[in-house]
Amino acid sequence: MEKKRDFLEANLNTLRRLNSPIVPWLARHKATARDFQSCLVTNRRGMLDWQLASGRSLFDAISPEVAYRDWIPKNRPATSATVIVGCNLGYGLNTVLGGTPDTHKVLVLEPRADMVTACLSQTDYRPFMEKEKLLFVPPDRALLPLLAWELGLQFVYGNIFLRSDMPSRQLGPEYAAWSELWYEALEDMASLMTTLRSNQDVMVRHELENFARSVSDGNVLSVKGQGRGVTAVVLGAGPSLSRFAPLLAANRAGAVYVSSLQTLPALRAHGLKPDFCMAVDFTPTLEGVYKRVDKQWLQDIPLIYSRAISPAVLAAYPGPTLPVWTLGGLGTNLPRSREFVLDAGGNVGVALARFLVWCEVDRIVLVGQDFAWSGERMHASGHVSDEARFRFDPTRHVCLRDKDGRTIYSVPAYLIPLRTLEREIEQWRIPVFNLYGGGAVIKGTTMLRWEDILKKGILSSEPGRRAHFLHALSQARGSRHWPVFEARGTEWRRSIQAVKKRLIRVFDKSDRSQTHIHALLSQILVFVRQDPLYQPYLFKEILALAGLAHATDHYGRGELEACQEILDKVADKVEEVDRALVYDRIRAAA
Repeated sequence: MEKKRDFLEANLNTLRRLNSPIVPWLARHKATARDFQSCLVTNRRGMLDWQLASGRSLFDAISPEVAYRDWIPKNRPATSATVIVGCNLGYGLNTVLGGTPDTHKVLVLEPRADMVTACLSQTDYRPFMEKEKLLFVPPDRALLPLLAWELGLQFVYGNIFLRSDMPSRQLGPEYAAWSELWYEALEDMASLMTTLRSNQDVMVRHELENFARSVSDGNVLSVKGQGRGVTAVVLGAGPSLSRFAPLLAANRAGAVYVSSLQTLPALRAHGLKPDFCMAVDFTPTLEGVYKRVDKQWLQDIPLIYSRAISPAVLAAYPGPTLPVWTLGGLGTNLPRSREFVLDAGGNVGVALARFLVWCEVDRIVLVGQDFAWSGERMHASGHVSDEARFRFDPTRHVCLRDKDGRTIYSVPAYLIPLRTLEREIEQWRIPVFNLYGGGAVIKGTTMLRWEDILKKGILSSEPGRRAHFLHALSQARGSRHWPVFEARGTEWRRSIQAVKKRLIRVFDKSDRSQTHIHALLSQILVFVRQDPLYQPYLFKEILALAGLAHATDHYGRGELEACQEILDKVADKVEEVDRALVYDRIRAAA
């Protein structure tokens, strides 16, 4: 019979000292040893086990040796991570901890407080937590995207293994649910990381090029809270827009209508003009809008634009313009008291809805937000991509079901923002309606037919509130003071030259200085990450330095040259930011 151990208080004290997020969660659930003692049993194999309500135990049907025989990663374990959902008494967790290097990260999410405390009572996890190898995670949906983002280095230089504990699934459906939530968070992170690695330089360079223009265009911060009493209609470019746009054009009521810039040609084709539009896409493809819509029609439609959009797209827009910072760019770390930073969510429809919620509108109606299609057309007629015809490709397309069970089709690029929108709707305190036209079902929305919209007066706003909101938007435009900015490029260049000389000296004795080189590279990484303003533009260089510091087995001449090249690029980029942000009287007056 296995002796029952008690490491609970020792582990909890370490968690408290490390400010682990699991501590306040356990405190709210008042988790103590009394909660699990009666559930601990010795099973027929003579091992400590957990008693189920049925009278059986977790490991009656399968032994830990069999359940976790494939949990030790064989591919790049040192630079990888394991995410575990369900810790039971620690059998699976301990398998991973004991079978991986100290640099392998392990995150554990256990939905039940009694099971967490039971697990903490059986093993001394202090050495693993002290080395930052092990993190216990509370079941908090808002925390998952942040934790997933922290695994970006493992995504790039290793693997992330999601382990859903099968024995724990006998305890309830929450284990499968949290496994799915982790999967979605990791998938979203992978998509964003891939986008940033490919396009971050382009997006930030656009922000730098657009900066002088954006200073003269105003600050959207004053619009916060001005949407009270307003019903907002978010117009997407899904196939159902072709059916509903003419109906809306004839029955505008008192709602505020908003759309993306790329949806404007489809709206123009159906005679529906929005009250304002938004552009967050950094690619030059948005220039295609101007080939399909006469600029005279655009002249009175305000454009809210991400500073990261193509400067050519912005320069060609004939109407009033108002800038916003978007998450991931230079505005990421700006004080929210002075700047509004929009999380675009990889989709302009999601960005519009988030902006409207920030403006505190009373309710949102989604139209043409299909995220899927059933026929040959993937977009509404008139859209810049409406000439493309759908041909099913199982390697690219996903089969879904509409609300009546019929097969519809989508792509991962639509499903990720769909999930994001559904998560957001859960948090919003306003009703969200979906004028359903046969696309994907959007959880959390109330699906309505056109007849319901008219009968219930869904499109109405409180008297005068529409005009008030649009006036507030127009008042947000106008020149603002150029932000005070201290250029640091010269200082950075000087420091980098000194660091490069030190690197050369250390690498001259690389065979005997591997530990010293690793420590120096770690210090350089801290230096490059020091300034939150420069950090977004240095994303690729920070990632490359992190790879050298934490994902390299041996340092030689090649690593020295790579580090020198990275540092030169860092100095160039810092000076480029300085040139764009330091006040220039001639440029400011242009």
